[in-house]
Amino acid sequence: MAVYDLEEQEQLDELKTWWKQYGNLVTGILLAVAVASAGWQGWNWWQGNQTAQASAVFGALQQAAAQKDAKRSRELAGELIDKYSATAYAGMGALLAAHVQVAAGDSKNARVQLVWAAESAKDPGLRDLARLRLATVLLDDKAYDEAIKQLSAEPSASFAPRFAELRGDVFAAQGKATEAKAAYDVALAKIDTQIKAEKSGEQKSEEKKLEEPSSRAAYRDLVQVKRDASGVAK
Repeated sequence: MAVYDLEEQEQLDELKTWWKQYGNLVTGILLAVAVASAGWQGWNWWQGNQTAQASAVFGALQQAAAQKDAKRSRELAGELIDKYSATAYAGMGALLAAHVQVAAGDSKNARVQLVWAAESAKDPGLRDLARLRLATVLLDDKAYDEAIKQLSAEPSASFAPRFAELRGDVFAAQGKATEAKAAYDVALAKIDTQIKAEKSGEQKSEEKKLEEPSSRAAYRDLVQVKRDASGVAK
């Protein structure tokens, strides 16, 4: 049996007293931390597993899309939405499947996929892209009011010119020249802002600064042609 001197014995007695008073609390805290850690690790494992499985399904969807298999693409996109909606693959799958449906002349099923992606895709950029593509399909289907509704909310800055341009296209299709001209003017202004930002080199590499403004300029010219064709005086 260990022999303690007087000072050590006093320290031991103090520790025993402290443990008697707070031991249950400390044990509870340690247990809670252990459970939380295990839960976090389990959640991370589950997310990783979901992502891996969704990736495999999306790979199969890409193959079906390459083969222009509309039915298989629709089924695989449905599987992604049903089982892996929390992953980015679900939104990408819905967009890809919608593209296949449009190519097959099935705008009805394309719209279903795009509506889901516009409302539920995990990534905001995917939601904006889905709304843009949905509005394009609605324009082709002459569902003008629905198309404008999809384009009414402000998108992220990178999509803003295209949203405004497409609003102009919808108004032009309706014969609303004044509204079309106004929408194209908004698109032109947003393109100019992007070109200015690119020329200033904000978060751009030297290579991109040389490449992207020219493509923006070409896009601006296209929108300008549409704006001039609206028939409304400057």
